[in-house]
Amino acid sequence: MFSNFPLWWEGLDSIAKIYWMIAFPSTLFFLIQLIMTFIGGDIDHDMDHDGSIDADHGMGFQFLTFKNMVAFLTLFAWSGLASIEGGFSLAITIIISTISGLIMMTIMAALFYYISGFTHSGTLDYNNAIGETGDVYLTIPAKKSGMGKVQITVQGHLRTLNAMTEDIEDIKTGAIIEVDEIISDSVLLVHRAR
Repeated sequence: MFSNFPLWWEGLDSIAKIYWMIAFPSTLFFLIQLIMTFIGGDIDHDMDHDGSIDADHGMGFQFLTFKNMVAFLTLFAWSGLASIEGGFSLAITIIISTISGLIMMTIMAALFYYISGFTHSGTLDYNNAIGETGDVYLTIPAKKSGMGKVQITVQGHLRTLNAMTEDIEDIKTGAIIEVDEIISDSVLLVHRAR
């Protein structure tokens, strides 16, 4: 094909040329996006900005993104070229390629929407430990005279955290505790669970 590119290009009708002009760059961008996704890069940017600051960083269902548009154009072009090669009329070719592109766009949007539900910031919010029960890992000295350690499930993960108690007796290793409050960034105030 490329050895006689000018001859091949001249042999195409105008609609096939349009589809090829869409297919080459969109496929190149699609492959770059695919490689960037696998190596951890991200080139997706939303095209609108309202100037306000929003603390919620959930993705939501984003249909019109750069990645989705590239996916649309890629499948639009290749399904259009396949339709032309299959001998379909211009109207049927455009319908098939548009529907194929929209299906791909919807699949990509749904895929990123559902994948975004699997990610989290990784930030541990110690307030989620209040009221939870756990096991003493290292003895907790009585009357806040020292620090011990507890194992407790916070945000779905088992954590080993520092703990103090106001109880009048030490809470020994293996005892069950309940979290009362957060003393500092990473120290829990606990009591022996009754």
